[in-house]
Amino acid sequence: MSALLIILHVLICLILIVAVLLQSGKAADLAGSFGGVGSQTAFGPRGATTLLAKITTAAAVIFMLTSIGLWLVSTKGEKSVMKSVPAVTETQKKAEETKKEPGEKKETPANPEQKGERK
Repeated sequence: MSALLIILHVLICLILIVAVLLQSGKAADLAGSFGGVGSQTAFGPRGATTLLAKITTAAAVIFMLTSIGLWLVSTKGEKSVMKSVPAVTETQKKAEETKKEPGEKKETPANPEQKGERK
């Protein structure tokens, strides 16, 4: 189920990318380049909806639905990713065993020849 949803999601992503890149901008005509309003304004008349605009809208809706579906599929099963991790590993146990108490630390001189000689 999740593999089918992932494949569908990737296909819709590719369709959405192609549909958006093939569309022209809002002010792509000559008037838009000189600061004019152009034929497609934000709050003005829009004209007829093109096929690419319909494909983009449909792909965006399907993309959102597959995203929610993937989220729902991913939450089933284990609730935590840390359940499979052991609490204490073997290397941590060995490290704790080899640790010495602070009082047991043996100081070594910088020069081994000067073991007890101080002037």
